Amino acid sequence: MILFLRLVVCLITVVGMGGRARSQTIPYTPPEFTDPNRRSAVEAVLPEIDQLFADLARKEHFPGLVYGVVLDGRLIHSRALGFANLERKLPTTPDTAFRIASMTKSFVTLAIFKLRDDGKLSLDDPVAKYLPEFRKVRPPTPDSPPVTVRHLMTMTTGLPEDNPWGDRQMAIGRDALRKFVGGGLSFSSPPGQQFEYSNLGFVLLGQIVSRASGTSFENYITRHILQPLGMTHTVWEYSQIPADHFAPGYRWEHETWILEPILHDGEGAACGGLITTLEDFSKYVGFHLNAWPARGDPDVGPIRRSTVRELHRPFTVSGLSSKATLLDGTTPNPGVSFYGYGLGWSIDSRQVIALSHSGGLPGYGSNYRFLPDYGVAVIAFANRTYAPAGRGCSQAINVLLEHAHLKPRIIPASGILETRARQVRELITTWEPRLSDEMVAENFFLDRSREDWRTIARETLAKAGTVRSTSPVVAENQLRGTFRLVGEHGVVKVHFTLTPERIPRVQELELIFEANP
Repeated sequence: MILFLRLVVCLITVVGMGGRARSQTIPYTPPEFTDPNRRSAVEAVLPEIDQLFADLARKEHFPGLVYGVVLDGRLIHSRALGFANLERKLPTTPDTAFRIASMTKSFVTLAIFKLRDDGKLSLDDPVAKYLPEFRKVRPPTPDSPPVTVRHLMTMTTGLPEDNPWGDRQMAIGRDALRKFVGGGLSFSSPPGQQFEYSNLGFVLLGQIVSRASGTSFENYITRHILQPLGMTHTVWEYSQIPADHFAPGYRWEHETWILEPILHDGEGAACGGLITTLEDFSKYVGFHLNAWPARGDPDVGPIRRSTVRELHRPFTVSGLSSKATLLDGTTPNPGVSFYGYGLGWSIDSRQVIALSHSGGLPGYGSNYRFLPDYGVAVIAFANRTYAPAGRGCSQAINVLLEHAHLKPRIIPASGILETRARQVRELITTWEPRLSDEMVAENFFLDRSREDWRTIARETLAKAGTVRSTSPVVAENQLRGTFRLVGEHGVVKVHFTLTPERIPRVQELELIFEANP
């Protein structure tokens, strides 16, 4: 009955919709989580995550640390360790505000994307269109392309890696910045050729936000991102935070902690100036996770879900983890990393996609890592210079995957995929012309004759023996899937792909026999 009703819905859509809607004949079925115990599975491994962060803080001499786990858009676990202020012996709490350094960068790229969506700029506009001082910058070669907004967003400007020099430019004034850029810049490679981490590039990106919006980048991001997300404890200037709620930064040197000077807000803050709390930042991470999957429910913003997903795309290769392993330390788990638009993107041998960004400044080290397909994230802030918080986030994510056995969303079979699976099951045993005319595409018998198909199907099914059961179709996407015919001697895997026609038909079919062990 369910299959029949889904087919009816598809046919009603085809026949009854007019105009533009007619082109979308097959309702999209978004992926969904199928494990009802996912939260309890995560909660069961939280003590292990607590222990690994405690060990990291002790080993790396963090004065203070806050961290948390976000699941399905909500902060479900948070802990605070050590001291926010060593001189005053103020303990760190989940409400303590930390400077998050380069974790600021995706806020700036989100602002650029919103300005793009509002028609205020194009990602492929030359930087000089918005920053006249950049016209004086000579490219490294006569045939270099103009540096564009997209180059800035993706770290492909050709400007040199500028840690730690860039970390000291936070408080630079507007006039000084314009004079600096107008005096000329040095390039390590031609624009558009390779990834190289540039804080200066994001400082310039902040200037473009200011010029294109007509207000400072701080005001624009606060008004269009922070406030709509309810991030009321996130600011740019540390002096706006009550001293009891702010974590000054320290460095560990000669077996002691030394207080770092605190940089004020300035034109360089676009590369890493935001100050926030764990609770506030969890709202931001939840906003990113909520962009997935593509679906039909109301899109409430503050920036379109499709735009956020665009920001999540990888752009250029930034590294290869050839020696990475699972938590056991021996099972290989190599991966490749890309830089996208203010976020890192990686995929490992398990096909797990992670988005992340670290933050490092004098006095601070932070990280967040989230898995869009799994709806989970880990966040950590510490107040020690370049604290390796990312090590804890990466290990915690692996605990969630390997010990909590967290599973990704599953793509449900669409109505048309289930209908075609039922028809394919009948077709490979009968090859009845009336049925094939209804459900196979025009290429199908041109690529292989009906008689050849009949022979192949008969021989493959004979190997399996009497078919005892048929598994449900497992969707690879809306128009491609696999089901299994379980026989007395083995299994026949039936894989098929549908066409992009208004009423999709079978264009490709594979029959694969697997003998019983």
